[in-house]
Amino acid sequence: MTTHLPVCAACLLATLLVAPLAAQQAPAPTSPKPSPKDTEVWEPAPVVVTPGASSDAAPSDAIVLFGGTHLDEWVNVKGGGPAGWRVADGVFTVDKPVGNIQTKRSFTNYQLHLEWRVPATITGKDQGRGNSGLFLASTGGGDAGYELQILDSYNNRTYANGQAGSLYKQAIPLANAMRKPGEWNVYDVIWTAPTFNSDGSVRTRARVTVLHNGVLIQNNYELTGETRYIGAPTYKAHGATPIKLQAHGDPSEPLSFRNIWLRELK
Repeated sequence: MTTHLPVCAACLLATLLVAPLAAQQAPAPTSPKPSPKDTEVWEPAPVVVTPGASSDAAPSDAIVLFGGTHLDEWVNVKGGGPAGWRVADGVFTVDKPVGNIQTKRSFTNYQLHLEWRVPATITGKDQGRGNSGLFLASTGGGDAGYELQILDSYNNRTYANGQAGSLYKQAIPLANAMRKPGEWNVYDVIWTAPTFNSDGSVRTRARVTVLHNGVLIQNNYELTGETRYIGAPTYKAHGATPIKLQAHGDPSEPLSFRNIWLRELK
């Protein structure tokens, strides 16, 4: 006996039998084929900076802090008058009785190039031999600020966190890359200034990278405060600051400097 299904039931049965087959035959959706252009970023385009004629020469966007003829970009820390250090033959030399000097301008983050020389006739030992300092941010008179040590560390033993290239009494340099007295040394510095909250507390600490004669000696080091001769480092709130060079009171012959330039960084 033949059984006749109702029309609606037959349609339903047919749908149930055919649907899985159709699902198996339907092509799966495909993702767009990856393209190199998917990861290309065109904007913003970097600012064009013309390099100097040599690796030591100032690029086109640099502020020249000393180009060999005058100290117009510097002032004496005591009173803010003329720097007072002697300029001759394209270099300037520390005048210890005159005292520290600092830049007229104030800075936050920057790239700095500075060349310095211990005299060939240097005498003394330990911290009393060719002592000076580059204060990456001067926060007041005297030795207030963050000091990158300048010292004759060529065959001259001293405490490791006080030799050339140290962040004074905070960070020992990763290497001693000192040239012998009479030859020029080069510091290339990347300085990131600390930032502070409205209540004076530290938001972000200062960081610094230093190359000494092309050798990495401080690698993005995070300072725990201003450098201090006595006591632990501490921070005090400040904004943009000058850069300071130290006229140290040791009895040895004074150091000389040349070719100082800076690029401000955002």
